Amino acid sequence: MKKRTAVLVLTVSACLAGMLTVRAADPETVQLKSLRGETPIDKTAEPEMFKPEKDRPPIPRDFVQQPPLIPHSIKGYQITKNFNKCMDCHSWSRYKEAGATKVSLTHFKDRDGRELENVSPRRYFCVQCHVPQTDAPPLVTNNFQPTSTLRPQ
Repeated sequence: MKKRTAVLVLTVSACLAGMLTVRAADPETVQLKSLRGETPIDKTAEPEMFKPEKDRPPIPRDFVQQPPLIPHSIKGYQITKNFNKCMDCHSWSRYKEAGATKVSLTHFKDRDGRELENVSPRRYFCVQCHVPQTDAPPLVTNNFQPTSTLRPQ
């Protein structure tokens, strides 16, 4: 037992000594590539640089389990722990009169699969999964093709 403890102490000591001698790379030699190019963070354009698309019917999905895209502008929408503007139209009690898609049943389940009376806290902040469409060009080249079962025939 004493031998194991001694070996463990020596191993931990060696690791700590090794960590103390490691030096960070010289910041002038590190080359980072950013999608925003050479533009400094504080000079990056506001998200308003692209126009949101006009209100339109629901946008087709490209893959199974894809969160639906938001087919309208959400500028000025408030989503806080106390209020969710999206629920003004998409709640089960108001979706028909608003002409909106109702919130999926999956949003009313907790992580253990139990059904809740209200939208689950992990699904409450809509824009963590759902994003509005804009006229922005792609940031990187993309040759993704939707699954054939979702493609219109």
